[in-house]
Amino acid sequence: MNTITAAITAVGGYVPDFVLSNKVLETMVETNDEWITTRTGIKERRILKDADKGTSYLAIKAAQDLIEKANIDPLEIDMVIMATATPDMMVASTGVYVATEIGATNAFAYDLQAACSSFLYGMSTAAAYVQSGRYKKVLLIGADKMSSIVDYTDRATCIIFGDGGGAVLFEPNYEGLGLQDEYLRSDGVGRDFLKIPAGGSLIPASEDTVKNRQHNIMQDGKTVFKYAVTNMADASELILKRNNLTNQDVDWLVPHQANKRIIDATAGRLELEESKVLVNIEKYGNTTSGTLPLVLYDFEKQLKKGDNIILAAFGGGFTWGSIYLKWAYDKK
Repeated sequence: MNTITAAITAVGGYVPDFVLSNKVLETMVETNDEWITTRTGIKERRILKDADKGTSYLAIKAAQDLIEKANIDPLEIDMVIMATATPDMMVASTGVYVATEIGATNAFAYDLQAACSSFLYGMSTAAAYVQSGRYKKVLLIGADKMSSIVDYTDRATCIIFGDGGGAVLFEPNYEGLGLQDEYLRSDGVGRDFLKIPAGGSLIPASEDTVKNRQHNIMQDGKTVFKYAVTNMADASELILKRNNLTNQDVDWLVPHQANKRIIDATAGRLELEESKVLVNIEKYGNTTSGTLPLVLYDFEKQLKKGDNIILAAFGGGFTWGSIYLKWAYDKK
Protein backbone atom coordinates (compact mmCIF):
# COMPACT_ATOMS: atom_id res chain seq x y z
CA MET A 1 0.00 0.00 0.00
CA ASN A 2 1.56 3.31 -1.11
CA THR A 3 -0.97 5.63 0.52
CA ILE A 4 0.49 7.40 3.54
CA THR A 5 -1.49 7.39 6.74
CA ALA A 6 -0.32 9.00 9.97
CA ALA A 7 0.07 6.61 12.90
CA ILE A 8 1.01 7.00 16.54
CA THR A 9 4.24 5.03 17.04
CA ALA A 10 5.23 6.02 20.58
CA VAL A 11 3.66 7.45 23.75
CA GLY A 12 5.07 9.23 26.79
CA GLY A 13 3.61 10.81 29.90
CA TYR A 14 4.30 12.63 33.12
CA VAL A 15 2.37 13.70 36.21
CA PRO A 16 3.78 15.53 39.25
CA ASP A 17 4.39 13.67 42.51
CA PHE A 18 2.17 15.77 44.76
CA VAL A 19 -1.32 14.29 45.20
CA LEU A 20 -4.22 16.59 46.04
CA SER A 21 -6.92 14.24 47.29
CA ASN A 22 -10.57 14.96 47.93
CA LYS A 23 -9.87 14.62 51.63
CA VAL A 24 -7.30 17.41 51.46
CA LEU A 25 -9.70 19.58 49.44
CA GLU A 26 -12.23 19.20 52.25
CA THR A 27 -9.86 21.24 54.42
CA MET A 28 -9.50 23.97 51.80
CA VAL A 29 -13.01 24.61 50.56
CA GLU A 30 -16.59 23.68 51.49
CA THR A 31 -16.95 20.27 49.83
CA ASN A 32 -16.56 16.59 50.64
CA ASP A 33 -15.24 13.41 49.07
CA GLU A 34 -18.66 11.87 48.45
CA TRP A 35 -19.99 14.98 46.70
CA ILE A 36 -16.95 15.26 44.42
CA THR A 37 -16.81 11.55 43.60
CA THR A 38 -20.53 11.28 42.88
CA ARG A 39 -20.63 14.28 40.56
CA THR A 40 -17.27 14.02 38.82
CA GLY A 41 -15.69 10.61 39.42
CA ILE A 42 -12.51 12.31 40.66
CA LYS A 43 -10.74 11.03 43.79
CA GLU A 44 -7.44 12.89 43.47
CA ARG A 45 -5.41 15.06 41.13
CA ARG A 46 -1.68 15.79 40.70
CA ILE A 47 -0.29 19.27 41.34
CA LEU A 48 3.03 20.78 40.20
CA LYS A 49 3.97 22.56 43.41
CA ASP A 50 7.22 24.15 42.23
CA ALA A 51 6.51 27.85 41.79
CA ASP A 52 9.34 28.22 39.28
CA LYS A 53 8.06 25.48 36.96
CA GLY A 54 5.33 25.91 34.36
CA THR A 55 3.57 23.86 31.72
CA SER A 56 6.83 23.52 29.79
CA TYR A 57 8.23 21.38 32.60
CA LEU A 58 5.35 18.90 32.29
CA ALA A 59 5.73 18.85 28.50
CA ILE A 60 9.48 18.35 28.60
CA LYS A 61 9.19 15.45 31.05
CA ALA A 62 6.47 13.76 28.96
CA ALA A 63 8.49 14.20 25.75
CA GLN A 64 11.68 12.92 27.37
CA ASP A 65 9.79 9.86 28.60
CA LEU A 66 8.65 9.14 25.02
CA ILE A 67 12.11 9.74 23.54
CA GLU A 68 13.80 7.47 26.08
CA LYS A 69 11.29 4.62 25.84
CA ALA A 70 11.17 4.68 22.03
CA ASN A 71 14.94 5.26 21.70
CA ILE A 72 14.44 8.20 19.33
CA ASP A 73 17.09 10.70 18.32
CA PRO A 74 15.51 14.14 19.03
CA LEU A 75 17.39 15.55 16.06
CA GLU A 76 15.19 13.43 13.78
CA ILE A 77 11.99 15.13 14.98
CA ASP A 78 10.69 17.41 12.22
CA MET A 79 8.20 19.44 14.22
CA VAL A 80 6.70 19.83 17.69
CA ILE A 81 3.09 20.80 18.29
CA MET A 82 2.40 21.99 21.82
CA ALA A 83 -1.27 21.60 22.71
CA THR A 84 -1.96 23.68 25.81
CA ALA A 85 -4.35 26.17 27.39
CA THR A 86 -1.77 27.29 29.96
CA PRO A 87 1.38 28.38 28.12
CA ASP A 88 4.32 29.49 30.23
CA MET A 89 3.86 33.07 29.06
CA MET A 90 2.20 35.17 26.37
CA VAL A 91 3.85 35.73 22.95
CA ALA A 92 6.89 33.44 23.44
CA SER A 93 5.65 30.00 22.33
CA THR A 94 5.98 27.31 24.97
CA GLY A 95 6.37 24.68 22.25
CA VAL A 96 9.45 26.42 20.86
CA TYR A 97 11.12 26.32 24.28
CA VAL A 98 10.14 22.69 24.82
CA ALA A 99 11.56 21.64 21.44
CA THR A 100 14.89 23.26 22.26
CA GLU A 101 15.04 21.76 25.76
CA ILE A 102 14.45 18.19 24.52
CA GLY A 103 17.09 18.56 21.84
CA ALA A 104 14.71 18.71 18.86
CA THR A 105 16.74 21.55 17.37
CA ASN A 106 15.98 20.54 13.77
CA ALA A 107 12.24 20.88 14.39
CA PHE A 108 9.97 23.88 14.08
CA ALA A 109 7.43 24.25 16.85
CA TYR A 110 4.37 26.20 17.91
CA ASP A 111 1.46 26.21 20.36
CA LEU A 112 -2.09 25.11 19.60
CA GLN A 113 -4.91 26.25 21.90
CA ALA A 114 -8.43 24.87 21.76
CA ALA A 115 -9.05 24.38 25.50
CA CYS A 116 -9.81 20.75 26.38
CA SER A 117 -9.96 19.85 22.68
CA SER A 118 -6.40 21.06 22.06
CA PHE A 119 -4.85 17.61 21.85
CA LEU A 120 -7.64 16.27 19.62
CA TYR A 121 -7.20 19.22 17.24
CA GLY A 122 -3.45 18.64 17.45
CA MET A 123 -3.88 15.06 16.30
CA SER A 124 -5.63 16.31 13.17
CA THR A 125 -2.85 18.82 12.53
CA ALA A 126 0.00 16.37 13.17
CA ALA A 127 -1.58 13.74 10.95
CA ALA A 128 -2.06 16.22 8.10
CA TYR A 129 1.62 17.19 8.18
CA VAL A 130 2.68 13.53 8.05
CA GLN A 131 0.18 12.61 5.33
CA SER A 132 1.49 15.47 3.21
CA GLY A 133 4.71 13.52 2.85
CA ARG A 134 6.84 16.47 3.92
CA TYR A 135 7.45 15.38 7.50
CA LYS A 136 8.38 11.99 8.96
CA LYS A 137 8.33 12.55 12.71
CA VAL A 138 5.85 14.94 14.33
CA LEU A 139 5.82 15.15 18.11
CA LEU A 140 2.47 16.17 19.60
CA ILE A 141 2.48 17.12 23.26
CA GLY A 142 -0.56 17.90 25.39
CA ALA A 143 0.15 19.47 28.78
CA ASP A 144 -1.41 21.92 31.20
CA LYS A 145 -0.56 23.30 34.62
CA MET A 146 -4.17 23.95 35.52
CA SER A 147 -3.31 24.67 39.14
CA SER A 148 -1.79 27.95 37.90
CA ILE A 149 -5.19 29.29 36.87
CA VAL A 150 -7.49 27.65 39.44
CA ASP A 151 -9.00 29.63 42.30
CA TYR A 152 -8.82 27.28 45.27
CA THR A 153 -11.62 29.16 47.04
CA ASP A 154 -14.00 28.37 44.15
CA ARG A 155 -15.40 24.90 44.85
CA ALA A 156 -17.06 24.75 41.43
CA THR A 157 -13.70 24.61 39.64
CA CYS A 158 -10.96 23.68 42.12
CA ILE A 159 -12.26 20.12 42.50
CA ILE A 160 -12.04 19.43 38.77
CA PHE A 161 -8.57 20.25 37.53
CA GLY A 162 -5.11 18.77 37.87
CA ASP A 163 -1.68 19.07 36.27
CA GLY A 164 -0.09 16.65 33.82
CA GLY A 165 1.10 16.02 30.31
CA GLY A 166 1.43 13.39 27.62
CA ALA A 167 3.12 13.08 24.26
CA VAL A 168 2.70 10.99 21.11
CA LEU A 169 4.85 10.61 18.01
CA PHE A 170 3.17 10.55 14.61
CA GLU A 171 4.98 8.82 11.74
CA PRO A 172 4.05 7.64 8.22
CA ASN A 173 2.33 4.27 7.95
CA TYR A 174 1.80 2.21 4.80
CA GLU A 175 -0.44 -0.53 6.26
CA GLY A 176 -3.55 1.61 6.51
CA LEU A 177 -3.14 2.11 10.27
CA GLY A 178 -3.28 5.40 12.16
CA LEU A 179 -5.78 8.24 11.81
CA GLN A 180 -8.75 7.16 9.70
CA ASP A 181 -11.28 9.94 10.07
CA GLU A 182 -12.10 13.01 12.11
CA TYR A 183 -15.11 15.13 12.94
CA LEU A 184 -14.10 18.42 14.56
CA ARG A 185 -16.37 21.34 15.37
CA SER A 186 -16.51 24.66 17.21
CA ASP A 187 -19.13 27.22 18.21
CA GLY A 188 -18.46 30.69 19.61
CA VAL A 189 -21.68 30.55 21.61
CA GLY A 190 -19.56 29.02 24.37
CA ARG A 191 -17.14 31.93 24.68
CA ASP A 192 -18.54 33.20 27.99
CA PHE A 193 -19.31 29.90 29.69
CA LEU A 194 -15.75 28.68 30.27
CA LYS A 195 -12.97 31.24 30.28
CA ILE A 196 -10.33 33.30 32.04
CA PRO A 197 -11.85 36.78 31.75
CA ALA A 198 -8.74 38.95 32.03
CA GLY A 199 -5.14 38.87 30.84
CA GLY A 200 -5.85 38.98 27.13
CA SER A 201 -6.17 41.91 24.75
CA LEU A 202 -9.84 42.45 25.62
CA ILE A 203 -9.28 42.98 29.35
CA PRO A 204 -5.56 43.54 30.00
CA ALA A 205 -4.13 42.84 33.43
CA SER A 206 -4.61 45.56 36.02
CA GLU A 207 -4.71 45.94 39.77
CA ASP A 208 -8.49 45.56 39.66
CA THR A 209 -8.44 42.37 37.55
CA VAL A 210 -6.08 40.78 40.04
CA LYS A 211 -8.17 41.86 43.03
CA ASN A 212 -11.30 40.51 41.36
CA ARG A 213 -9.67 37.13 40.61
CA GLN A 214 -10.30 37.59 36.89
CA HIS A 215 -7.15 35.68 36.01
CA ASN A 216 -8.61 32.42 37.28
CA ILE A 217 -10.67 29.99 35.24
CA MET A 218 -14.42 30.45 35.54
CA GLN A 219 -17.20 28.29 34.22
CA ASP A 220 -20.97 28.00 34.12
CA GLY A 221 -20.93 24.32 35.06
CA LYS A 222 -24.51 23.43 34.14
CA THR A 223 -24.29 24.97 30.68
CA VAL A 224 -20.89 23.43 29.91
CA PHE A 225 -22.10 20.03 31.11
CA LYS A 226 -25.21 20.19 28.91
CA TYR A 227 -23.25 21.08 25.77
CA ALA A 228 -20.49 18.58 26.55
CA VAL A 229 -22.83 15.63 27.05
CA THR A 230 -24.67 16.31 23.80
CA ASN A 231 -21.81 17.25 21.51
CA MET A 232 -19.22 14.70 22.62
CA ALA A 233 -21.75 11.91 22.23
CA ASP A 234 -23.05 13.25 18.91
CA ALA A 235 -19.56 13.52 17.43
CA SER A 236 -18.62 10.01 18.52
CA GLU A 237 -21.83 8.52 17.16
CA LEU A 238 -21.38 10.33 13.85
CA ILE A 239 -17.81 9.09 13.39
CA LEU A 240 -19.01 5.51 13.85
CA LYS A 241 -21.86 5.87 11.37
CA ARG A 242 -19.67 7.60 8.80
CA ASN A 243 -17.18 4.71 8.91
CA ASN A 244 -19.80 1.94 9.05
CA LEU A 245 -18.65 0.86 12.50
CA THR A 246 -20.83 -0.82 15.11
CA ASN A 247 -20.19 -0.92 18.82
CA GLN A 248 -18.73 -4.39 18.27
CA ASP A 249 -16.12 -2.94 15.91
CA VAL A 250 -14.87 -0.46 18.51
CA ASP A 251 -12.10 -1.81 20.70
CA TRP A 252 -11.59 1.26 22.86
CA LEU A 253 -13.19 4.61 23.63
CA VAL A 254 -10.65 7.22 24.75
CA PRO A 255 -12.74 10.12 26.06
CA HIS A 256 -11.66 13.47 27.46
CA GLN A 257 -11.48 13.10 31.25
CA ALA A 258 -13.57 16.04 32.44
CA ASN A 259 -16.45 14.34 34.24
CA LYS A 260 -17.32 10.68 34.65
CA ARG A 261 -20.97 11.40 33.86
CA ILE A 262 -20.01 12.90 30.48
CA ILE A 263 -17.83 9.87 29.77
CA ASP A 264 -20.68 7.53 30.69
CA ALA A 265 -23.12 9.44 28.50
CA THR A 266 -20.81 9.15 25.48
CA ALA A 267 -20.22 5.45 26.08
CA GLY A 268 -23.96 4.93 26.55
CA ARG A 269 -24.77 6.60 23.24
CA LEU A 270 -22.34 4.23 21.50
CA GLU A 271 -23.73 1.29 23.49
CA LEU A 272 -20.22 0.32 24.57
CA GLU A 273 -19.59 -2.02 27.44
CA GLU A 274 -17.72 -0.50 30.37
CA SER A 275 -14.61 -2.62 29.75
CA LYS A 276 -14.04 -0.81 26.43
CA VAL A 277 -14.01 2.67 27.99
CA LEU A 278 -10.59 3.85 29.14
CA VAL A 279 -10.84 6.03 32.24
CA ASN A 280 -8.23 7.48 34.60
CA ILE A 281 -10.12 10.57 35.78
CA GLU A 282 -10.18 9.25 39.36
CA LYS A 283 -6.36 9.64 39.55
CA TYR A 284 -5.70 12.88 37.71
CA GLY A 285 -8.90 14.90 37.38
CA ASN A 286 -9.17 17.08 34.28
CA THR A 287 -5.68 17.86 32.97
CA THR A 288 -7.21 19.64 29.93
CA SER A 289 -4.81 19.14 27.00
CA GLY A 290 -3.12 16.31 28.87
CA THR A 291 -6.12 14.03 29.33
CA LEU A 292 -6.15 12.10 26.03
CA PRO A 293 -2.41 11.38 25.84
CA LEU A 294 -2.34 10.42 29.52
CA VAL A 295 -5.07 7.85 28.87
CA LEU A 296 -3.01 6.42 25.98
CA TYR A 297 0.04 6.46 28.27
CA ASP A 298 -1.69 4.67 31.14
CA PHE A 299 -3.31 2.00 28.95
CA GLU A 300 -0.62 1.63 26.26
CA LYS A 301 0.07 -2.02 27.17
CA GLN A 302 -3.57 -2.93 26.53
CA LEU A 303 -3.66 -1.42 23.06
CA LYS A 304 -3.00 -3.89 20.24
CA LYS A 305 -1.99 -3.36 16.63
CA GLY A 306 -5.11 -2.88 14.50
CA ASP A 307 -7.38 -1.90 17.41
CA ASN A 308 -10.16 0.52 16.48
CA ILE A 309 -10.01 3.50 18.84
CA ILE A 310 -12.48 6.36 19.12
CA LEU A 311 -11.16 9.52 20.77
CA ALA A 312 -13.52 12.29 21.82
CA ALA A 313 -13.23 15.64 23.57
CA PHE A 314 -15.15 18.77 24.45
CA GLY A 315 -13.67 22.09 25.54
CA GLY A 316 -14.25 25.77 26.11
CA GLY A 317 -14.96 28.04 23.24
CA PHE A 318 -16.83 25.75 22.53
CA THR A 319 -14.64 23.19 20.77
CA TRP A 320 -15.31 19.48 20.35
CA GLY A 321 -14.99 16.47 18.11
CA SER A 322 -14.10 12.84 17.62
CA ILE A 323 -11.30 10.96 15.85
CA TYR A 324 -11.22 7.38 14.57
CA LEU A 325 -7.74 5.87 14.91
CA LYS A 326 -6.33 2.41 14.18
CA TRP A 327 -3.58 1.57 16.64
CA ALA A 328 -0.27 0.83 14.92
CA TYR A 329 1.83 -1.28 17.29
CA ASP A 330 1.97 -3.77 20.13
CA LYS A 331 3.79 -2.64 23.26
CA LYS A 332 6.90 -4.78 23.75
